[in-house]
Amino acid sequence: MLYTIQNDELCVQVRDHGAELRSIKERADETEYLWNGDPSWWKYSSPVLFPIVGKLKDNKYRVSGQEYELPSHGLGRISDFRLVEEKRDRIAFSLLWTEESLKKYPWKFELVVAYELHGRQVKVIWTVRNHDDHEMIYSIGAHGAYRCPIVHGETFADCYLEFNQDEDAPNMPLNAQGQFLRTAGDKPLKGTKLPLNFEEFKDDVLAYHNLRSDKVTIRSTQSEKSLSVIAKDFPFWGFWTPSQGGAPFLCLEPWHGHADYEDFDGDFAEREGSERLAAGGEQSFTYTIEIG
Repeated sequence: MLYTIQNDELCVQVRDHGAELRSIKERADETEYLWNGDPSWWKYSSPVLFPIVGKLKDNKYRVSGQEYELPSHGLGRISDFRLVEEKRDRIAFSLLWTEESLKKYPWKFELVVAYELHGRQVKVIWTVRNHDDHEMIYSIGAHGAYRCPIVHGETFADCYLEFNQDEDAPNMPLNAQGQFLRTAGDKPLKGTKLPLNFEEFKDDVLAYHNLRSDKVTIRSTQSEKSLSVIAKDFPFWGFWTPSQGGAPFLCLEPWHGHADYEDFDGDFAEREGSERLAAGGEQSFTYTIEIG
């Protein structure tokens, strides 16, 4: 089911499946900023990645010697959430553990995904709760797909990413199976501007660790409209568009956690970037989508 929240600036739609954003429209001129999920390119618009980000090695992982299996990006994006709050400019959904989920992810968890409108901003709030009697291990991340170009008639190559801090970071390259290599890639991020072209993404996501920036903006050389993702204290960022080129969107992805390294063979708790949550504990993460 699709739900709508709005204020004087924005009209936003969210569906209960995956608690996923499906539309961000500027009310003044009906400009759409979010990819519509057309499956001919990619059926998602803004999935929540939980309890893993990326792909496990062979889709499998181990907890205390027992093996489990999860699809890429985990359970959040493929699950039906329950509506728990609905106001004109705020909405929230909850995903609670089940006996079936315990077979894939052995913790009694709850994930609450909320969206709030503040002027020209969409604030995204994830709250993770551990309802179990022992420490919980998880990762969580965003995968928002934003129209690029934003303005019809422009091209992907008219656009660029702007970073709010001067960057000098090597990228984290992937192998063909979707696992990261431990060597630095050949697509470092330097300065405050990354011109966009499809060739940059032919080997999949551009991923970075410990960027200085906490605001990344899609801009165009041809027009003034822009979109920013503001994500403080996220240790990893990914930027992605389908590797075949030609898709009219770009994903801006702040992450807590990432796909397995190709040589990783340890326990789930040893995965780089994973979060730990004490029994009965609660942890919240926020990021903001800002319309320029």
